[in-house]
Amino acid sequence: MLIDFFLHLKTRKLPVSTREFLTLLEGLRDHVCGPSIDDFYVFSRACLVKDESLYDRFDQAFGAYFKGVTEIPGLEAELPEEWLRAMAKKHLTPEERARLEKLGWDKLMDEFRKRLAEQKGRHQGGSKWIGTGGSSPFGNSGTHPEGIRVGGESAGNRTAVKVWDKREFRNLDDSVELGTRNIKVALRRLRRFAREGAAEELDLGGTIAATARNAGWLDLLMRPERHNAVKVLLFLDVGGSMDDHIKVCEELFSACRLEFKHLEYFYFHNCVYEGVWRDNRRRFSERTQLLDLIHKYGPDYKLIFVGDATMSPYEILHPHGSVEHMNAEAGATWLRRLLDAYPAAAWLNPEPERLWEYRQSIGIIRQIIGERMYPLTLDGLARAMQGLSRKT
Repeated sequence: MLIDFFLHLKTRKLPVSTREFLTLLEGLRDHVCGPSIDDFYVFSRACLVKDESLYDRFDQAFGAYFKGVTEIPGLEAELPEEWLRAMAKKHLTPEERARLEKLGWDKLMDEFRKRLAEQKGRHQGGSKWIGTGGSSPFGNSGTHPEGIRVGGESAGNRTAVKVWDKREFRNLDDSVELGTRNIKVALRRLRRFAREGAAEELDLGGTIAATARNAGWLDLLMRPERHNAVKVLLFLDVGGSMDDHIKVCEELFSACRLEFKHLEYFYFHNCVYEGVWRDNRRRFSERTQLLDLIHKYGPDYKLIFVGDATMSPYEILHPHGSVEHMNAEAGATWLRRLLDAYPAAAWLNPEPERLWEYRQSIGIIRQIIGERMYPLTLDGLARAMQGLSRKT
């Protein structure tokens, strides 16, 4: 069919060469374009037409030859692997979803231990064993309102209460500039307006003016440093559902690094536990114990959390409830320790405020921090800074 197409173009006075036709065939062999007629039209025109003035003549010839054709025979469509994996997932009706039972923490852990002891092989699409694409509470790429994800990527349901896998998170970029200007303006509401301390930096404008007045004799003038004197402890939630908010969190982080002279930052995942870290690449090997952090930084620091507070309630309220490790004390216990140590605190949430009432974990966090949760918007940031400024 394509040889006839080539000859058809020649009869329509289009100067197509054999070399160009062979290039077209090589591209089709290597799947440069898909089987649809639209894809083939764009690719064939790029290969065969050398002069833009011939586009109209080519369009007429192409339309006459392929009239009524929607696909090029012999070009099989290759489905992306992620599509095939998604097709393997078990799709449940709303009624089937409603019948799935939440086991509760203790029963979930007991049943998981039993499955590990009893299971001998791989399973897919089931409702009991550790497998993939089913409705079992154990496995990955399936559907269950409360389960343990074992290996694999998240299916997007975000209902796992434990993850049996090592995940890698990346650090937030502190050099992001786009969009940080308004954030920096809002952060300046936290500034202590009275300059603090002795003169620390050169007043260049004053020095030039004074030297000019003294007929060229150098007269150095100093002035108090203009940096924000507020001390800030910043805790940043990373990974999981926070991947949806990387851009705005990087903008905030970049603004904080520029705005606050006394800034200490640490990462956590979902909820704060006994250890936090500075570098996500070393979060398993180089952790800072939270009690050491509380002893090191005094109560004059302002405490700011940045996170969507979206997780299983077990992660906040239950020992061993962390999605990634077996924490001896509940996350709520550690949150309260931080709040006792740092009375001036705020939680910035990138999730839209209208959704907060539908997330049980957000309600629990708000109750613990005393309603000091603010949306990560310019207005919410301004309100948070006002609240922190009152706690001096």
